[in-house]
Amino acid sequence: MKRVALPSNATLPPPTALAAALTRVGDRWTLLLVAALLGGPQRFGELLASNPGLAPNVLSQRLKSLERHGVVVSRPYSDRPRRLRYDLSARGRELADPLRLLAAWGAASTAETDLPRHAICGTPVETRWHCPTCAENVEKPLAEDLRYA
Repeated sequence: MKRVALPSNATLPPPTALAAALTRVGDRWTLLLVAALLGGPQRFGELLASNPGLAPNVLSQRLKSLERHGVVVSRPYSDRPRRLRYDLSARGRELADPLRLLAAWGAASTAETDLPRHAICGTPVETRWHCPTCAENVEKPLAEDLRYA
């Protein structure tokens, strides 16, 4: 594929909200690490063991990036040698709902995976768009019905 050079006075469009989010958590393995940390703080070795196929150098890079973006915080549990425990920040915990939606989407398209179920009755749960101002659920919103500010 041939690359085209932009003129020096060209301006790029501002990044979308989705592009900004993917800059923070869009790398391979990153969302799996966030999902693993939803269960609570973990050490490097625990994160490595819970993600088969993840190389230690890649884990280290992803954790540093997540820290830089304020998604993960690290706290030492040993000074000599220095060892860290990783936990989600408040911003990192905000990813729980998007991860559930993504997991439900993946489960719905994979025969071997079961959908998330309600703990009390066992029924598969459904996601809904909800407007807190109007206090109404929005059924199957069309693209023109939604605005991403």
